[in-house]
Amino acid sequence: FIHGGNLNCHLRKHTGERPYSCDVCKKRFAHRSNLNCHVRKHTGEQPYSCDVCKERFTDRSSLNCHMRKHNGERPYSCDVCKKRFTYRSSLNRHLRKHTGEQPYSCDLCEKRFTQRYSLKEHLRVHTGECPFTCRICNKSFRSRLYLNVHSNIHSGKCLFSCDMCKKSFTFRSALWQHLHTHTGERPFSWHVCEKSFRQTANLRRHLCTHSGECPFTCGLCKESFRDRGDLKKHLRTHSGERPFSCDLCNK
Repeated sequence: FIHGGNLNCHLRKHTGERPYSCDVCKKRFAHRSNLNCHVRKHTGEQPYSCDVCKERFTDRSSLNCHMRKHNGERPYSCDVCKKRFTYRSSLNRHLRKHTGEQPYSCDLCEKRFTQRYSLKEHLRVHTGECPFTCRICNKSFRSRLYLNVHSNIHSGKCLFSCDMCKKSFTFRSALWQHLHTHTGERPFSWHVCEKSFRQTANLRRHLCTHSGECPFTCGLCKESFRDRGDLKKHLRTHSGERPFSCDLCNK
């Protein structure tokens, strides 16, 4: 190091010393510059601005990372498959596909996930929460992906078509399961009772009759159900929703 001060700053990496403290939340930092950036989270100050889209940032490093979206730079590469990424965090998530690591687990059913947002979406299976709503029919979904696929119903966009009856589907998996109605195939079976099903969802529901498991839990009263549809109907007792009406008397 050219200056003794730079050496002292560097040594804090080894000693763990953090002499700079935030007056608001008491979080400590090794360098004053890090403290200054942190304080902007409390003040809301965002002095760094993107020249392309005008989005603002609290520190220059965040701006530099953001600029990769505009210039297409992908500096992080996977050693296994050579796929490249804009952010190191994206590379780290991708690597779990190769290693099989699943660090995020559900406390309710112990199912594990490679990404935090996948766990967050999964938890809605238990709570019944559906925060993404279709603007056309008001149907709600657990994830934005499901909403986007559902939107194809309104736009008439069906990507996968059955060669036998010309029925169309938005999912390839839905087409594949539909084909079983023509072939009579029931590929999903349970070795205990040897009952078989055309769809995985039907098998999962059936397994609950053996295990007694009720994986769908109401977030309001904690009552549990074997089927997601039963949970959805139960939630109407809390919301007061009555979606079905008589065409004759309007009851």
